[in-house]
Amino acid sequence: MTENQPEDPEDQLLLAFLRAQRDAVLAIVEGLDEEAWQRSVVPSGWTPAGLVEHLGGAEWHWFQGVVAGAFPELPGDEDSQPYDPEAAFVCDSPSADIIAFYRDQCASSDAVLAETPLSASPRGRHGDPEMDEPPNVRWVVLHMIEETARHAGHLDIARELLDGQTGLGPR
Repeated sequence: MTENQPEDPEDQLLLAFLRAQRDAVLAIVEGLDEEAWQRSVVPSGWTPAGLVEHLGGAEWHWFQGVVAGAFPELPGDEDSQPYDPEAAFVCDSPSADIIAFYRDQCASSDAVLAETPLSASPRGRHGDPEMDEPPNVRWVVLHMIEETARHAGHLDIARELLDGQTGLGPR
């Protein structure tokens, strides 16, 4: 296996889909002004800033925590509240900081994937008593494709409502 390039064509395809969804997120928010970055246009109250920060946290949790079994301190996490799945995703950090955080977490995830076969068992735990633990790294990759694609769609709609931009990101 070369760095971040598994030999199995299906595994290569899964990682390509994950990269494409990450690229879509970044393309959709590119050029969004700071006021819009912090504004919610949905009744649940999430903002583009909060949603991209959430995706960075999901990358950190699933790949560094669950797959690699390491739970380093999440950057900037020292004063934050415990995760609340019912709370709206909001964040008051500037777009450049959150985008850098997201890119860093994706790069860290890719580093974990470069040395971990998708057939391997995760070394950590998700820890949600309401769901089974992931059986292998492939499940985590599929979950993150789904999670990222779902939120890319949310961001796509928000972008249209915020400034009228449509058709952003790879298709």
